[in-house]
Amino acid sequence: MLLSVTSRNVLLPDCDQPRPATINVDIRTGKIIEVLLSYTGGAACKRSGDPHFVDAGDKFVLPGLVDAHVHLEEPGNQDWEGFWTGTQAAAAGGVTTLIDMPVDSSPPTTTPKNLDIKRCSARGQCWVDVGFWGGAIPQNQAELRPLLSAGVRGFKCFLIDTGIEEFPRVSESDLHSHMSRLQNSVMIFHAEMENISSSAPHRLDPRSYEGFLSSRPEELEVDAITLITRLQAMYPSVSCHIAHLSAASTLPMIRAAKERGLKLSVETCFHYLCLSAEDIPDGATEYKCTPPIRANSNRDLLWDALVDGTIDCVVSDHSPCLVEMKELKSGDFMAAWGGVSSLGLGLSLLWTEGRKRGVSVGQIIRWMSIKNADLAGLSGTKGQLKVGYDGDLVIWDPQPEFKVSKEHLYFKNKLTPYEGMTLRGRVHKTFVRGRLAYNSALQDGFQGLQPSGELL
Repeated sequence: MLLSVTSRNVLLPDCDQPRPATINVDIRTGKIIEVLLSYTGGAACKRSGDPHFVDAGDKFVLPGLVDAHVHLEEPGNQDWEGFWTGTQAAAAGGVTTLIDMPVDSSPPTTTPKNLDIKRCSARGQCWVDVGFWGGAIPQNQAELRPLLSAGVRGFKCFLIDTGIEEFPRVSESDLHSHMSRLQNSVMIFHAEMENISSSAPHRLDPRSYEGFLSSRPEELEVDAITLITRLQAMYPSVSCHIAHLSAASTLPMIRAAKERGLKLSVETCFHYLCLSAEDIPDGATEYKCTPPIRANSNRDLLWDALVDGTIDCVVSDHSPCLVEMKELKSGDFMAAWGGVSSLGLGLSLLWTEGRKRGVSVGQIIRWMSIKNADLAGLSGTKGQLKVGYDGDLVIWDPQPEFKVSKEHLYFKNKLTPYEGMTLRGRVHKTFVRGRLAYNSALQDGFQGLQPSGELL
């Protein structure tokens, strides 16, 4: 059985702009089996009543997005988020593959046994394909290779206290022990690191965003990346990846490391590219995340680095919590949970902001699909519309505008700093391995559909 999707605007590999094409997917295998360089729909088409023929007309057909940094938080904290709601939010935003972070579930993904527990929780709940990062914490060095054998895509560690007892930060000594055991794998770093001066207590107005920002200075990211680049040079078979970069002052050292040939990659997030400190009111704790959202001038430099390739990819770092954990009533930035919820909004966010900067849809797909697939070791199956790749497709209209409201949010706790913003671009349909995973024409987008995402 074939799914055939045709459009006058299909984004094919190595193209910054779409062109007419038809994508044929074998639904039994979930693979793209043919790419025709022509539009086969229109008024004369004889297949207009065929449910497995989709004529997108002028709407864009894009590769499914890959989000390599998502906190689904199940098991243990499924009242914060979960596989069902999180993957529905992903599908509604054109994300067909996401990689779950190890830290906010209980138990965390730090042993093969804990990975099995997480997989059991996920089965039957996933509307998109889901992979897993493992966790690197003190004393779990012996678990790393078994975790790789069990299917994790790589590892995440923290260089700063997490506030989570089950997932403590690692020391430099721990990292030597971890990285010496890894070959041809990925180590992802939460790249903030305290020193004696930066960890000194601050007397701050807890409602002041400027005060919170001063408590997480750029120096923390500079010090962390200095260590990361030194470690990568010592363990050249381990790819080092910097998560959620926010500090533009780190960019010269990142460029220098890449010029030296170090295996270093870098992500940033929608909130660092689309928000700025000057626009955050005091007490507006829905904006709290770590590292923090910085000044508009910093944001401009991050965009420049994204365009020139210093920054490789863009992710959501979707990190929700219970609404009351955000301390909305007190407005206390120091006490509020850190994390921005945005799963499902990313394509519209990046398109809306990117258009102002002359960015093409091809660039956006490179940052949101191709490079994230590379990071997660999925570059042969995800992120591009090519024969042999998974039939993950998104039908998207770049033109319509909408104001973000709770009705556009499919994740569990519907709190986001983007509420009230006007964005451009809407997902109409999402296909995962050739099967319909989201249809905006259906009631709530999912009525009558079944989750068919696979665990990677």
